[in-house]
Amino acid sequence: MKGRGKRIGIVVSRFNDFVTKRLLKACLEELKRQGVKTSNITVVWVSGSLELAVVALKLARKRNIDAVICLGVIIRGETFHFELVAYGTTMGIVQASLLSGKPVVFGVLSTDTVAQAYKRSQARGVNKGRDAARSALEMIGVMSILK
Repeated sequence: MKGRGKRIGIVVSRFNDFVTKRLLKACLEELKRQGVKTSNITVVWVSGSLELAVVALKLARKRNIDAVICLGVIIRGETFHFELVAYGTTMGIVQASLLSGKPVVFGVLSTDTVAQAYKRSQARGVNKGRDAARSALEMIGVMSILK
């Protein structure tokens, strides 16, 4: 199993938690299915998507964390705010990965509507939280090969 012995940090946005809870549930289920022990998973909640990166970097810098998964949902509104939050969140997560040298996985939905967010967070079918878990485990493997 890919996840055996792996230690994962997950940072989740409380904003739009009616969707982020769905992403987190699928992410946790997939990590467990892949052999990651519950005791090797650290979940931290933050207020919004812009706050994901700073906590992700803090977790990624810990010796006992192999990868970090960021889960958030940004839904377009009527103002330019959507673009600012989406761009800032993306760049922050990328920077956290580069500064830590560890996989920091982007599991943030940026959608035009709530319906699109629901479509990407289904219990059965497409769920980007599940995809983020798989990506984290794959990247841990890639990074271990490169050591």
